[in-house]
Amino acid sequence: MSEVFNLGDRLPQLVDRIVGSYNRDARMRHIDCAFLPSPAEVEELIRRSAELLFPGFFGRQDLSSFNVPFHVGELLPRIAHLAFRQVYKCLCYKEELAGKGAAGCEKTARKITLDFLDRMIAARDILSTDVQAAYDGDPAAINCDEIILAYPGLLAIAVHRLAHELYAREVPMLPRMMSEWAHRQTGIDIHPGARIGESFFIDHGTGVVIGETTEIGDHVKIYQGVTLGALSFPKDERGRIIRGSKRHPTVEDHVTIYANAIILGGDTVLRRGCTIGGSVFITSSVPEGATVNITPPALRVKDGQRNAPPTSIPARNADDFQI
Repeated sequence: MSEVFNLGDRLPQLVDRIVGSYNRDARMRHIDCAFLPSPAEVEELIRRSAELLFPGFFGRQDLSSFNVPFHVGELLPRIAHLAFRQVYKCLCYKEELAGKGAAGCEKTARKITLDFLDRMIAARDILSTDVQAAYDGDPAAINCDEIILAYPGLLAIAVHRLAHELYAREVPMLPRMMSEWAHRQTGIDIHPGARIGESFFIDHGTGVVIGETTEIGDHVKIYQGVTLGALSFPKDERGRIIRGSKRHPTVEDHVTIYANAIILGGDTVLRRGCTIGGSVFITSSVPEGATVNITPPALRVKDGQRNAPPTSIPARNADDFQI
């Protein structure tokens, strides 16, 4: 068998048809354009940043008090180079779409990159509270090392805290690419626009969705499958979605939200200290300290023996269940 499949005289025909499809639909092509962020470099930026945020856990692991300054001195320029390249490309991409030139993008990209690096210290400080919240909130956790190395919720929030810094500085494209990388890795979807306080813990995590205009206070704990989403999308007189409006809930301090709860709407506020039970559907505000749950349905078990009557299992109060 030949190692190379030869298209022969079919090649020119296939080339023409594929290029023709490019010309028919501009939505799925990026041709005759100079600027676009690189997914590979965005991933490397995330991984290098994780190495800086959690020294000794990711990347180089033979660190000591003696060599760590040299390690940071080597790592920072690499992160700065990656961040600057991608921020610059994203700023230029936005200008190119608007039919403008790239003048001024380099200066702005340099300032944003320096701000981003300065914020690394604050990111480490707040991430330490997230690590502690995970340890305090999960009796299965052995220690903080396990949380950093193995918990998807921490990875998702760490990437979010970096992406949010770029989002706040109006860098297009890049923050969302970072968040979607974390989404693919963890199953946790946090829009970079969401504002999240300290000591935040996502337990298990798969299927969690946190929308762009969500606001979350301090010491909040949520479980898998929770959605903090939009109830509806406001539209203008021409029927177009109005972007930037408050569409997602506000969650105040010391709130716990159990698995598969759905909380929707920009006017919906979960007040301080409330508890939201599993699988509830909420579209209005919840008072401070309140508990919201649904009555578990009664279950019927049919015995395998012929003609045996079904047995009812009485429902238990939702407060009896723990995750």
